[in-house]
Amino acid sequence: MRPPCEPIVQYVLPAFRCLVAKELVERYKFSQVEVADKLGTTQAAISQYFSSKRGEKRMRVVQSVPKIRSVAKTLAKEIATGRASADDAMVHFCRLCMSLRKQGVVCDLHKGMVSEEGVCDLCLQVQSL
Repeated sequence: MRPPCEPIVQYVLPAFRCLVAKELVERYKFSQVEVADKLGTTQAAISQYFSSKRGEKRMRVVQSVPKIRSVAKTLAKEIATGRASADDAMVHFCRLCMSLRKQGVVCDLHKGMVSEEGVCDLCLQVQSL
């Protein structure tokens, strides 16, 4: 059993953090330690994002979704200007996840992980709860 949340945690969250981290370091001149603190992760994780050792699998596909890039850029700006906390970052990501479910992006990722044949409607069932 692989719930639709699994590809979110495995692929989307690392890609999202990577985009936010890169924006904070490159545009706003944050250090990797500062970024790690703001995103609730470690400096080593941030370093791995920059060296493509973490979140690399399906990274390009996930990062090509305009909604993901847009939310990451917005969150980075809010963090840089002091308007977003680590909790706010989590809320941004949860809203992004819900939006990606509605757009079918999560379903596309999930289908690549599910070995059973047939149509999966699990995302639709979860949305109706």
